[in-house]
Parts: sequence; structure tokens; C-alpha cells
Amino acid sequence: MRLLVLTTLTMIAFAANSVINRMALVDGATGPAAFALIRLASGAVFLFVLANWQGGGVAWRGPNRLWGAAMLALYVLGFSFAYVSLGAGFGALILFGGVQITMFAGAIWGREEISQARWLGALIAFFGLVVLLWPQAGVWPNVAGVALMAAAAVGWGVYSLLGRGVADPLGATAANFALALPVGLLVFALLPDGVAARGALLAVLSGAIISGAGYALWYSLLPQLAASAAAVAQLTVPVIAAAGGLMILAEPVTARFVFAALLVLGGVVISLRR
Repeated sequence: MRLLVLTTLTMIAFAANSVINRMALVDGATGPAAFALIRLASGAVFLFVLANWQGGGVAWRGPNRLWGAAMLALYVLGFSFAYVSLGAGFGALILFGGVQITMFAGAIWGREEISQARWLGALIAFFGLVVLLWPQAGVWPNVAGVALMAAAAVGWGVYSLLGRGVADPLGATAANFALALPVGLLVFALLPDGVAARGALLAVLSGAIISGAGYALWYSLLPQLAASAAAVAQLTVPVIAAAGGLMILAEPVTARFVFAALLVLGGVVISLRR
């Protein structure tokens, strides 16, 4: 029960990131490079203080530390730039559909035993993603936004796979944020954009609390979850993000999205049944 509750809280935090990122960028006053930089910086500072306060410190040395930081940077930057053109729920569905594919590939590579029910649920959930992305009346979704979110999905999927072998989740997450920060600085130097006070506050909220604390919690849960189960569980995030986008951003929720979301949730239920 404790694992279920903590996993649910983590999924809510992931969905909140989609809504907050979209809120910050929707009016154009805050740019994606500035938002990503502030998010990484605030997360790094918060986690540095927290890791040292708890006595463990920052785990600078660890297996795949540079890979973890690189994948975190890919996720955060792709995520921010994608949300310039994608809605909160739509972007989250692309993100975690891609995460599912990445983590299932990792599970197969690691020779994890995957049950028939989990395969069936994953296929149903993936079909929901296809329904959402299929062009309607000859109009495709924003190609650049989809490509950026797909890159973010690969980053987050690999980042989650790397987290399954971490002994110190808080120290590892603190190190990953700190080492990803120079990448954020470089992107901002190459593609400078503006930032409004509201956007900066939302970036700090996203980076310090939701991302910093949320990702450390996720790293602590991953060793207890099979890679395929972690992949499927994250497919609940788009539905939560869509609900948040509807309530907070007044984003439209179409019948097509509802049908796709039901397929995704149905696939999750089938996959996680014992």
C-alpha cells in the first residue's frame, strides 16, 4: 500500500510539471531556455541543501553519473521547448508513451521477465497514443513539438532505467541536477530568451519542489518496481495532466483525447494486475 501511495504522489508531481511548464510558456513572456535553466538551477540548489542537511551529501561519484545528468538535461530541455507548441495533456501523453517504449526496450535488454498481461496492457496503452497522434482531416500535430517531446521521452526513460540501481536516491538526484546545470547554461547562452516574474516563480516551483523532491522520491521507488511496471504506471500522468490543463488552463479536451486516455488507463490496469 505504501508503494502504491508514493507512486501515485509521484505521478501527480510529474503531471503538475506538465501543467506548470505550459502555464509559464503559454503567454510567451517566458522562454523555454530560461525556464529550463531556472528549473535546473533551483532543483540543484534545493537538493544540494537537502542532501547535506540529511547528512548523506551529494553523490558525485556513482555508476553512470554523467549519463544520468546528460539524460536529465535532455529531458528537461526537450520538455520545455516542446511545451511552447503542445498542450499540457497532449504533451504528457507523447512524453510518457515514449517513456513506455524506452523502458520496455530497457526491460528486454536487461532480460526482465514480462508477463503476457503486461505486454497486452502496454500494447493497448500504446494504441491509445497512436489514436491521439494520428492526423485528423489531414492535419498533423506540431512536428517540432512532437519531436522535442519524443527526445525528452528518451531522456526520461533512460534516466529512470539508470535510477533502478542507485543506492543513494537523494544524493544521486542532487548530483544529476548539478551536473545537468552547465548544459542548461550552454543552451541559454546559444538560444537566449526572456523571463517574466511569474514564469520565474513557476520555474522555481517546478525545479525545487516538484522536480527536486519528486525525482528523488522516484529514484527511491524505482528499485522496488520492475522496469516494465514503472513504464506502464507513468502512463497515468497524461490523464492527470489533461485534467489539470482543463481546470487551470482551460485547454479543450476532445472526444478523441478522452478515448485515447481511456485506452491508456485500461492498458495500465491490465498491465498492473497480479
